[in-house]
Amino acid sequence: MRTHPYPFSAVVGQPELKLALLLAAVDGRLSVLLRGDKGAGKSTAARALTQLLAPGAPFVNLPLGATEDRLLGGLDLDRALKGEPVLKPGLLSQAHGGVVYVDEVNLLPDHLADSLLDVAAGGVMFLEREGFSQSQECRFLLLGSMNPEEGSLRPQLLDRFALLVDVHAPKNAAERRCVVERQLRFEANPAAFAAEWSAEQEDLSKRLSMARRNLGAVTCPGAMLDLISETVLEHNVSSLRADLAVMRASIAQAALDGSGVVREEHVQAVLPLALAHRAKPMPPARPPVPPPPPQNQPDNEPPDNEPADGNTQTPSGERVFPSKPILTPRLETLHKQGNARGPVVGIRRNDQPLELEPRISITSALAATGQAVPRREDLHEKVREPRVKTRFLFVIDSSGSHAARDRMRTVKGAAMGLLEASSERRDEIALIAFRGASAQLVIEPTRSLEAVRQALEYLPTGGRTPLAHGLEMALQYTTPSTVLILLTDGRANVPGSTGDPWADALGAARAVYCPALVIDTEPLVNATGRAALLAEAMRAAHVRLDALGTDRDLVLTLRRLAAG
Repeated sequence: MRTHPYPFSAVVGQPELKLALLLAAVDGRLSVLLRGDKGAGKSTAARALTQLLAPGAPFVNLPLGATEDRLLGGLDLDRALKGEPVLKPGLLSQAHGGVVYVDEVNLLPDHLADSLLDVAAGGVMFLEREGFSQSQECRFLLLGSMNPEEGSLRPQLLDRFALLVDVHAPKNAAERRCVVERQLRFEANPAAFAAEWSAEQEDLSKRLSMARRNLGAVTCPGAMLDLISETVLEHNVSSLRADLAVMRASIAQAALDGSGVVREEHVQAVLPLALAHRAKPMPPARPPVPPPPPQNQPDNEPPDNEPADGNTQTPSGERVFPSKPILTPRLETLHKQGNARGPVVGIRRNDQPLELEPRISITSALAATGQAVPRREDLHEKVREPRVKTRFLFVIDSSGSHAARDRMRTVKGAAMGLLEASSERRDEIALIAFRGASAQLVIEPTRSLEAVRQALEYLPTGGRTPLAHGLEMALQYTTPSTVLILLTDGRANVPGSTGDPWADALGAARAVYCPALVIDTEPLVNATGRAALLAEAMRAAHVRLDALGTDRDLVLTLRRLAAG
């Protein structure tokens, strides 16, 4: 067991990371989320911060697999069996006055995250178990870290973090070498390394102690409050937590500088930390929608210099088609038992109950026996069955072939309909579109339906069909819990590695290893049937676009292929 943690002063570079953690050390209400690359030093910096808090401040590392009783506390079973039922404190009680650190906080189960946030926000923990009730003060600094590659964070939880830092490993060779050299010296002799940095640590501790003492005396003038509110609104942020976070961080920054008044430079220093995870781009102005096109419009693409009715045209000649609402079935993922490997995906009627396999459950809670001393067989435990979140990865053909008869309107409507009917709170959505010479990641994995809706609404249509590149890019965003939905007519005409566009597309399709659904957007007239061949190569389900809105009894079942 190490008695000398890595010194905070020895952390190389990372000025924004250090600033955010120091602000949190001054004002414990400033929770901090460290988001970034694996191996960038997030956990090391978080653990090192504890040395700068009050002497003996606890550091509690919250495990992702903890139960609610372990987090909040529960009945002391040993004493209950002796006829002395009392409540046993949980991890949050142990963290009072210190730090609660959640590594990979984006993977924390919902029920634990909700309980953690309730206590962190109120500073008081209420515990009720088996007829016993207890409340106690519980104040701690909440730190979290996450790797975006593992998934995004619930918007509700993300907004509860006052400050966010995007942490990246150094790109400078000399800086990386310095990190490695210090780590080697630390591992060789932690005590000697700690002594080497003791002077810097002592100076920093004194500075923080003085800032904490003076924090209550720092004032924030009205002009600075106006600046904060105006800047927050300029970044299209609606949550008032942003204003509070900027104000508290500015006051903490002023206290660190030894100033009794918040100045503009203090506000500007903390704004990026408080707005990085809250700022949203302003939505583009919606173009006016002209009347619908005549019913006898031929099934061919209008000239590039003549926008289709009801749509707008970009400077590059591509057109933007508004979506057409479509009633779609619900897409569901299951985890079946037995010999099935991986999730199962089904499309059923929205009003049809889905038959699930019996859930694996372990009973919970102390059963009332009417006796003063419970027996061991009366002790049960309830374990929540975690729901594995799904990543819906939409790969959409937005090439010029979908401009005919405004087919792109239906494609957009089908994609949005499936999402609105299928996605749940913890599910992620990613969107890839391919047109012209290559594919493009339009929306990184997110849980915001509104962001996806806006991206789809203003997605341009036009150009050639780089189908192979779209599927190859999709493989980069595929996880074991991904469901891939490909909307295409299969008419690939942009070559890849072999020079044959169709052969390249089939090769990329065969590499797909997650549950997949191919929605065939090809018209029946002069159909090539290539979308069905793609589905066969992907081991995917295949359904025609026009069937989504008419066949409400459609049932599809997919199973992930065993790796290797």
